[in-house]
Amino acid sequence: MAYRMNMPPNEERASQRLFGTDGVRGVANVYPMTAEVAMQLGRALAHLIRNGPHRHRVIIGKDTRLSGYMLEQALAAGIISMGVDVDLVGPLPTPGIANLTTSMRADAGAVISASHNPYQDNGIKFFWRDGFKLPDETEAKIEELVASGAIDSIRPTATKIGRAFRLEDARGRYIVFLKTTFPRELTLEGLTVVVDCANGAAYKTAPAVLEELGAKVITLGVQPDGKNINHKCGALHPENLAKCVVKNGAHLGIALDGDADRLIVVDEKGQVVDGDAIMAICTGELVTRKELKKKTLVATVMSNVGLERAVANYGVKVVRTKVGDRYVVEEMRKNGYNLGGEQSGHLIFSDHTTTGDGTLAALQLLAVMCRQQKPVSELASIFQPVPQTLLNVVVKNKRELGELPSVMRAIQDVEKKLGKDGRVLVRFSGTEPKARVLIEGTDATRNEQYAQQIAQELSAALNG
Repeated sequence: MAYRMNMPPNEERASQRLFGTDGVRGVANVYPMTAEVAMQLGRALAHLIRNGPHRHRVIIGKDTRLSGYMLEQALAAGIISMGVDVDLVGPLPTPGIANLTTSMRADAGAVISASHNPYQDNGIKFFWRDGFKLPDETEAKIEELVASGAIDSIRPTATKIGRAFRLEDARGRYIVFLKTTFPRELTLEGLTVVVDCANGAAYKTAPAVLEELGAKVITLGVQPDGKNINHKCGALHPENLAKCVVKNGAHLGIALDGDADRLIVVDEKGQVVDGDAIMAICTGELVTRKELKKKTLVATVMSNVGLERAVANYGVKVVRTKVGDRYVVEEMRKNGYNLGGEQSGHLIFSDHTTTGDGTLAALQLLAVMCRQQKPVSELASIFQPVPQTLLNVVVKNKRELGELPSVMRAIQDVEKKLGKDGRVLVRFSGTEPKARVLIEGTDATRNEQYAQQIAQELSAALNG
């Protein structure tokens, strides 16, 4: 029996999940991140988006990874083979693709990126015509189409085959959109901003937006070579950004990740300000302006309890979801909330956009600075985090925690010791072969010890 190159047998593929918490992701040119799978994903997406006799179209963007060329062409080929056109935009932030998908009335958008992962990884995620990421059930349909081969026989010919176009002004369109989210009565003149683009998708857009709004901009991570994306730079590594802010007396440091959908900030003193603090600041501003819908903020289980305490001062409640900005967005859409995000820096301002956008979030923070005429360090003082330790444990396989009695005993032991003053969260990453152990409690040293205890049990149970 013959199988497609670099792919498991059909029965094995049928039992595997392609989509994680943020699309399909893995080592580029290794299943599932192969050109063959990318083409099949494109075919499946093209099949699902048909909703009438018009000429259908998909916007395709990517970050700066070397493997993006391979996957871009394969994905486009799959879509075109089903009679759907594609617009190729090249490197552009993930939220830029979401924006273009809706503004251009495209039927779907696709992003080729592994976000914060190292360059050897890559991924594919899709946006529906409304600019939102695909729900779980739609991803399941795509997986089923890929696994079953149900659409293998659909082969348009002649003029019914799709075409590919290069969208030359995509970056300019996105820059204009970002500028419209910043209040017209404000300016960034007189502010010095350091921006670290992680050698990723925003290496041209983010500096341009800030400069056009009047800021003096100092850039880091704007020389991508296909291999240096996220390498000792960007949101995961804000150390150099912090040094640059202090050295140049800048008012703010902005760190983006590879696909620029998340933001980490450094204040004027060189201190890192994470997503929780930014949410607290923006919550206060929206409440003051009577623009926070239902006086509710949406966060994930990873957010510090200090966030709840900070926004409680404004009479705001926090609704928590499982980890993943898509779940934050789903909760916001379901109940009509307009601000949400993650501690990691995925911040969603749904009055402006449909997904996390690091540059847009930075602009909202800068607007608060301009209106209140206060430095970030002072604004962030409203958020007092409870000591928190987060450990990542590399694991060979992932199993339900309930199936690991030694791990459960370790978790229960720590929970008992922490009592009502702390909490334990253990979860598997949806994008990497890792388990994450989070301990929150009043004593940072003990938090570290407790996290190590659970991490050791996890490693022993899953790497043996």
